Amino acid sequence: MPIDLRIKDYPDRSIALLTASHALILRNSPSSPAVQISRNTSFASILDRTDDPSTASVPKCIIEFLELASLDLDGYRPLSSQPCVGTLGLITLNLDVFLCVVTNARQVASVRPGEGVFRIHAVNFHCLNRADFDDFLDSDVNSYTMDPDSWDQGRSQQPAGAEHPCLSLRKLLSGGTFYYSRDFDLTNRLQDRSVTIIPTTDYKPIWTFHSFHTTFALKSIAPILGGNSPLLDVPYIESRRPCQISIDAADFDVDSFDPSFLWNSYMIHPLLRFRSHLSTQERTELDASHILTCTIRGFVESLTIPRSLTSTGSRSPGLATTLTLVSRLSCKRAGTRFNSRGMDDDGHVANFVETETVIWDPCHDSQNNSLGFSYSQIRGSIPIFWEQQTGLLPNQQKIQITRSREATQPAFDKHFESISLKYGAIHVVNLLSQTKNGEAELSSRLKHHIQHSPLTTLGSDEKRDELGDSSLLEVTEYDFHAETKGPSGYAAASMISRIIKPSADAFGFFLMQSSSHGSNHGASRRGQKETEFAVLQQEGVFRTNCLDCLDRTNLVQGILSKMAIESFLEQTGKNFGHEFWIRHSTLWADNGDALSKIYAGTGALKSSFTRTGKMSLAGAFADARKSAARIYINNFVDKEKQNTIDVLLGRLVGQHSVYLYDPVNDFVTAELRKRAPEYSHEKDIHIYVGTFNLNGQTSGINDDLSQWLCPPFLENSQLHPELVVVGFQEIVQLSPQQIMSTDPARRQLWEQAVLKALNSHSRATDGEEYVLLRGGQLVGAALLIYVKASAIGEVRNVEGSLKKTGMSGVAGNKGAVAIRMEYANTRLCFVTAHLAAGFSNYEERNRDYRTIAHGLRFQRGRTIDDHDAVIWLGDFNYRIGLPDEKVRKLVELGDLQTLYDSDQLNLQMISGLAFPYFAEARLTFDPTYKYDIGTDRYDTSEKARIPAWCDRVLRRGKNLRQLSYGAAPLRFSDHRPVYATFQCVVSVVDEAAKEKLSKEIYTRRRAEVGHVTGPGKEESGDEDHLLDFEPIQPGLPPPSSNGRKWWLNNGMPARSTVKPPGPDYAQNPQRPANPFVTATGSDWIHKSDLPALADFRPPPPPPPQWKQAQTSPHTTGSPTPPVLTPGPTKSAPRQLPPPFNSADLPPLPARSNTSNISKPPPPTPPPTTSPSTMNPFTRTPSETSPPHSAKLAKPLPPTVPRKPAVLSRDAQKVAAPDMQVSGSERQAHGLPQPPPKRLSALPVTERPALPPRGGSLEVGKGKGDGLMDDDEGGDIDWVPLRPA
Repeated sequence: MPIDLRIKDYPDRSIALLTASHALILRNSPSSPAVQISRNTSFASILDRTDDPSTASVPKCIIEFLELASLDLDGYRPLSSQPCVGTLGLITLNLDVFLCVVTNARQVASVRPGEGVFRIHAVNFHCLNRADFDDFLDSDVNSYTMDPDSWDQGRSQQPAGAEHPCLSLRKLLSGGTFYYSRDFDLTNRLQDRSVTIIPTTDYKPIWTFHSFHTTFALKSIAPILGGNSPLLDVPYIESRRPCQISIDAADFDVDSFDPSFLWNSYMIHPLLRFRSHLSTQERTELDASHILTCTIRGFVESLTIPRSLTSTGSRSPGLATTLTLVSRLSCKRAGTRFNSRGMDDDGHVANFVETETVIWDPCHDSQNNSLGFSYSQIRGSIPIFWEQQTGLLPNQQKIQITRSREATQPAFDKHFESISLKYGAIHVVNLLSQTKNGEAELSSRLKHHIQHSPLTTLGSDEKRDELGDSSLLEVTEYDFHAETKGPSGYAAASMISRIIKPSADAFGFFLMQSSSHGSNHGASRRGQKETEFAVLQQEGVFRTNCLDCLDRTNLVQGILSKMAIESFLEQTGKNFGHEFWIRHSTLWADNGDALSKIYAGTGALKSSFTRTGKMSLAGAFADARKSAARIYINNFVDKEKQNTIDVLLGRLVGQHSVYLYDPVNDFVTAELRKRAPEYSHEKDIHIYVGTFNLNGQTSGINDDLSQWLCPPFLENSQLHPELVVVGFQEIVQLSPQQIMSTDPARRQLWEQAVLKALNSHSRATDGEEYVLLRGGQLVGAALLIYVKASAIGEVRNVEGSLKKTGMSGVAGNKGAVAIRMEYANTRLCFVTAHLAAGFSNYEERNRDYRTIAHGLRFQRGRTIDDHDAVIWLGDFNYRIGLPDEKVRKLVELGDLQTLYDSDQLNLQMISGLAFPYFAEARLTFDPTYKYDIGTDRYDTSEKARIPAWCDRVLRRGKNLRQLSYGAAPLRFSDHRPVYATFQCVVSVVDEAAKEKLSKEIYTRRRAEVGHVTGPGKEESGDEDHLLDFEPIQPGLPPPSSNGRKWWLNNGMPARSTVKPPGPDYAQNPQRPANPFVTATGSDWIHKSDLPALADFRPPPPPPPQWKQAQTSPHTTGSPTPPVLTPGPTKSAPRQLPPPFNSADLPPLPARSNTSNISKPPPPTPPPTTSPSTMNPFTRTPSETSPPHSAKLAKPLPPTVPRKPAVLSRDAQKVAAPDMQVSGSERQAHGLPQPPPKRLSALPVTERPALPPRGGSLEVGKGKGDGLMDDDEGGDIDWVPLRPA
């Protein structure tokens, strides 16, 4: 049923998804909400309280789930003309929140009656926080038909000059590779859907199949797997008797979905989190509405098998058998062909696909019992750490193994143990070539790790003797190309069935039966529990791989699927005709094409043979065309496609999910931060860093490197660091042939030499041995990282990257190699660099640094700056800016400080032109360049290069503390090796303990506050009362927020509405306006107690200025100072003044501002009618003197003119208006007597008078006395100021 999509723009932009009975409302949250919200509402978080600055800009959203009858739809309008059939979730791009909805989907499969599968053909993104993108993507992504083997970028359909930020995401999701179901859990195979095993003695299965070989292996592996495998508890495995396995076919639970195959997990995570906080009934109603859509990526299709293709006797009309193929692509290490290879530290491999073949016969026998068959197999990249670079020529696509055997084994074991827990025994079918160098090396490493896996070496010799040749993990080497070279071609691949038949018989398949009667098989199966049971479970799985796990793998998996179906038909007495096998081959060919387009960009090679069973010339030409298309797509398209996949899965650095705030959850977050020591701790590790420019020499490989790698004077902790980082420069001679390519042979020799020196020292000092974690090389620069064997489990997400800077980024003679990792929960990055040479090329070296720092990228957009600690090491080539003779003399004298003051790197760092925010320890060793090889003499050749500290180690990070910095006396190069040791503080977080503590706090807090009710219309929308605010320091008030201000009484809300206690009450006018003054009266009084308002007369307004200018006798004199009366403020209510009669108040006397107040006032000149006095903006004394209140206020001083007219003694001759008040007048008006005049005993000297504060001093000029008067000095006589 389609979902009605509506939008409302006011007061906050909201999107409503309406079904027949319920509605899901999503509302933009620019600030804290202040609207009526139901108890099923999630509020936007106030993230300013958090300590993480990166979360301050996380988009916020409010969501609520309501019954449709309780929703007011006024103001809502249709959002789009396109239908909506599901919701994939929310995603943020450039701080905009987008809702992704499915607009077009078609049913392509029916696994069982009532279990439909839909393929997504179109999606749309609607912006939640602004209307700029409304109807932007209403047109189709591309309405034209495209080549099925091409990856259409769809840019032709964009509006000119504009691009929707979700265009690439929409194209990816609309590509026909995503599927969903409303009826069942599509992420799990049929065998894993809520299976309950019930032993039985009276049930007779259709057939029984047991394998002592696999059964004993499963029992023996129990101690290794921890007894958690459901296969270990199957009763018939131990008793070898039948059992009944009932299948719970009730409503599926979203929480049971397999996250490995849930491709929209990042987008739908906020909605699922909101769902988890609902009650059980509300959660059921939300699931029944089908608003939330969970998708997989891969291939799903069903074909109907007519009754004529089977020979099973009489059948009910209209109930045909269905053949379904379901391929689920894992999203854990998703990506494109050359951007996603090998394995990660969690054991997830690239291009991991689970393919399930399902046959459902709704009328198996005369009683209309249904019979279901399921057979699963998997494929995936070789589970070791390897990479492959793109190239336009096949020989350029070299395979590089990035970790040693010892460092690979832990992740390898994780991979296969996770498969064993889910599928049981594993049989690896390796189709790689045994003659090609890269593939042969991968096969050798795979065989080595399988031999050392705990699934094959089961503890003691006694246990191994009992097992014999049995194992949960075995491998078959099958060189596909070598086996199919003969005249039979690809048909010879079917011979593999003879090799793997024993394991195929041992693994079996999943078989289930339904005893339901009647003809309602086409009805929905939801709710049926008692009628279905499993007869047999699949006990093992085939894991097939080639290099890409596409073409060869798909062909062989089709053969394995056919073997399983034939076994099923043999046991059940069925017989499918030739037409059935043609349809089976067609399904597998379509499956191969679909998976190949996802990973490589084109359809699968050899698909024509898979489809028809024959090789043809047309098929060969098609394969050649696909191979050429792959080269173009892998080199020029896949990077953008990989970035889109990373955005969809939320893996880019700095990408934040939409935040749906729950007040209780915010309390949990704050509480977890306080109780961090309960689930996390910090510990110190030691890191050794060494750099050495080898000058292309190999003579020192067999020398004793311990004096450089293990200096004897270091402390024991520094001698046995957890990490050893070694950087080499000029590991090969930088010839014109070498600078364009990388030869790893020389690097591998030095890897073994360094490892030999480290382990020899460890054995001599009873320390732990080291293993090579990863190595990287760029022509002559190489970076090697070793780790203690005991610490290998704490290192994760190791990645490498290169950056060329030679010849403007074309050549690799100069550049950098970087390796990043996560040690526990701390991000570390190491960079070795070889910068531009030359004494005066320091600016070019600065450019090289900037190119590396800003251009070097790891996966998912990580940069060097995105780490907690960064260490740069290498030959930076910065020189000392002093003459050669002086430098050598200072070195002899040991005056290293003078040399360091002229060091180019030091000067560039001080000026901020290179390595900003990095630090270097004090240099206590002589310059390391350039020596005569084999001696301690500096360069004596004709060039006589100036000695310099070219080899350096720099650090950045608050958790780093440098312990030592020195050079070693190795003389087989013209450089001296440099080393440094560091102490690094790393954070270790126990995620399981953190999750457990989080659940406990949430459960307890939810029980305390119950369901949070949203704020009312007249209440604050903030939920601060649920949060625990504490002062950051004793004695300080708690922090404030939008709804809580510490400077108010007892944390009262800042926003409030003042209402009288009744209709007959009013504010008390006698209460002081200052809220900080303690008041004795009440805030409200009865209106009858208010003073009589009849006698109140407002003061008359002042006369117009032009009248005052004509009638005032003191227009040109000093204005009467105004009286300051307290007026109403914004924070306090306006108060009524007491009744008074303004006529009874005498006018305030004037006050003189001259130095001699005893002089009589001069005569007042007559008023003038100059333009200045007629200026309506000129303030007159009467305008500046409002009516007096009952209580006299201190008068304001007179207005100071903008510029004084006279600055000389002549100004003393100009008298100011007298502002004296006689004693009789003071008594008449009740004014206090002035204090006695203070007389100075010093002789009176003539001083220049201060200019008067108001009015013009030269009345004859006709100037006005206002601030707006134009007195820029056109007619003012200026007199020089003379000293007294």
